[in-house]
Amino acid sequence: MTRRVIIVVVPLSTVFFFTWVYAHHISNPLPTGTTIDRIVIEKSARKLSVLANGKTLKSYRVALGRSPVGAKQQEGDYKTPEGVYKIDGRNPQSNFHLALHVSYPSDEDKTRAAERGVPAGFDIMIALTDEEIEELWRVTPDGTTVEIRP
Repeated sequence: MTRRVIIVVVPLSTVFFFTWVYAHHISNPLPTGTTIDRIVIEKSARKLSVLANGKTLKSYRVALGRSPVGAKQQEGDYKTPEGVYKIDGRNPQSNFHLALHVSYPSDEDKTRAAERGVPAGFDIMIALTDEEIEELWRVTPDGTTVEIRP
């Protein structure tokens, strides 16, 4: 019985350990002192790229709203906005560890929603894995441009 337990537990523990290390490892960390000036999110590729002076420094896989196809139209539609915004705040107490706040809705977003008689929505945040958002938080000043593409 003990041998069977060892035969099962040791491989499972090993798989769990390496999965945990892989999930919490930052490959190619951005150097200390790096500051970015643009974030580009490509929804169809589920990719967030950080840029400085027009050069892509790094990309991350990004989670989107539950219904990512199409631009956000109203509060509660589970879509991710599309357009150009800014990082206009930070939430160090986020339920998701840390979060960077995106300046959605823009005046145009509010106008489109008002024309339809619905609220535009609010509180759009960038959230990645804990390690990734810590890195992004460190290199992203408030006011950084965020471009969200289809």
